Amino acid sequence: MERYQKKVIIKDLHKKMVLLAGPRQTGKTTLAKEIAKEFKSFIYLTYDRSEDRKIISNESWLTSVELIIFDEIHKMPNWKNYLKGVYDTKQPHQKILVTGSARLEIFNQVGDSLAGRFFLHRLLPLSPSECDKVNVIYTLDRFIERGGFPEPFLDQDPIDANRWRSQYIESILNIDVLDFENIHNLKAMRLVFELLRERVGSPISYTSIAEDVAVSASTVKKYIEILEALYIVFRITPFSKNIARSLLKEPKIYFFDVGLVKGDQGAKFENLVAVCLLKHVLAKKDYFAENYTLNYLHTKERQEVDFALVCDEKIEKIIEVKNSSNSISNPLLYFHEKYQFQAIQAVKELKHEKKEKGIEIISGLKLLQSLFL
Repeated sequence: MERYQKKVIIKDLHKKMVLLAGPRQTGKTTLAKEIAKEFKSFIYLTYDRSEDRKIISNESWLTSVELIIFDEIHKMPNWKNYLKGVYDTKQPHQKILVTGSARLEIFNQVGDSLAGRFFLHRLLPLSPSECDKVNVIYTLDRFIERGGFPEPFLDQDPIDANRWRSQYIESILNIDVLDFENIHNLKAMRLVFELLRERVGSPISYTSIAEDVAVSASTVKKYIEILEALYIVFRITPFSKNIARSLLKEPKIYFFDVGLVKGDQGAKFENLVAVCLLKHVLAKKDYFAENYTLNYLHTKERQEVDFALVCDEKIEKIIEVKNSSNSISNPLLYFHEKYQFQAIQAVKELKHEKKEKGIEIISGLKLLQSLFL
């Protein structure tokens, strides 16, 4: 299947270097090689192969090559300065595509060697909206059961999909994490990972997890930041601007792979919505430079709404996710009436859509199909 972002990335390659980041096995390498077919010649170099590292170090590719693809180059010491040098001295006809399974953008917070030289694209798991755009058949239940990673999602055999996920978990904890940072207590890291799988959709207390794992709260926070940097989990924080007494700061943690969630159908559906909303937000940033964020609402009085789409620090709409309930969520109604926010309740098992007290009650699938990507 062809990913929706392909044409946009090719267009951007003619302007600047492109950094293509995202979770492991979302299809970055496949997409990069599909993009390469649009050029007369290309070279694919991964920092994980010793032979390629020599070519990278010596810059010993042909000057005639049109597209240079660097994979996992962020593992190279001083990689930003290296790319700056390659970009500044490349031939006029040459394009540079950089892919990686870590959050390449976080590395740019140190120094500005790549400033003005790249466009960032995030390749996330498949979503109903993207499937609609590229004509892939799906059901909402398949997304909840398999997640949106291409291999398990498209595989016809559910056993093979489960085998993929088992290997994915092991590669995350035994390879990716250790490659990223030297973890002395891998058992504690695994316990944090497992506890997060059980607490999807609930505000996370670092102190509470620390007590369960018998490590410090700062260690728990560090472990979660590593999982974030490797695109395994993402954090949604409360929105507080102009919302009186929205003082609770605990984040909610979701997984990029819905299949990792340990919980009922409601938790899995909420995680799927979170991934799709994040994909929508990042696409708005990457393609239109719009200042979107994804937050949730939570007051000291325990009034909580699952998601808030925020643009330029103003809430665009608030969204409550339900598995089957048709009755309006009291917190959703509270925030809608007090602040006049556009409010949507998305229900997975919904018989009839309706609008009640100014709040739209729609199917979860309709919400996900309405997103940009």
